[in-house]
Amino acid sequence: MRALVLLLCLLAAPATGQVVVAAAPIRSATVITAEHLALSDAFVSGGISDPALIIGQEARVNIYAGRPILLAEIGPPALVERNALVVLRYSNNLLSITTEGRALSRAGLGEMVRVMNLSSRVVVMGRVRPDGEIEVGS
Repeated sequence: MRALVLLLCLLAAPATGQVVVAAAPIRSATVITAEHLALSDAFVSGGISDPALIIGQEARVNIYAGRPILLAEIGPPALVERNALVVLRYSNNLLSITTEGRALSRAGLGEMVRVMNLSSRVVVMGRVRPDGEIEVGS
């Protein structure tokens, strides 16, 4: 009996369901809307089946029409653009320091970004805050 169950499990076809695909080409750095999306009946490992998880996210790479959209290809919209002047902020319980820096790449809310401190020319890593400032340290 166990052998029969094992055989049936091995012969079972992979489950298919709907996966979100690009309705038209989506260029990198485009914020994705419902018009960019369509549903397709296919099995894709890592494919997303809920369009609500994609709408409002930004394409990190070019996504071609009819191709499934993978989680690794999207992310939060960029708040910081490359070469933009940003405020660097270091804070702990007793001390708060702010200075100006230049972003060395694009980044969205909560993402880590490399920034050059303009007064010392030292490159530091920081996390993007909701107001677009970069939190460094701690």
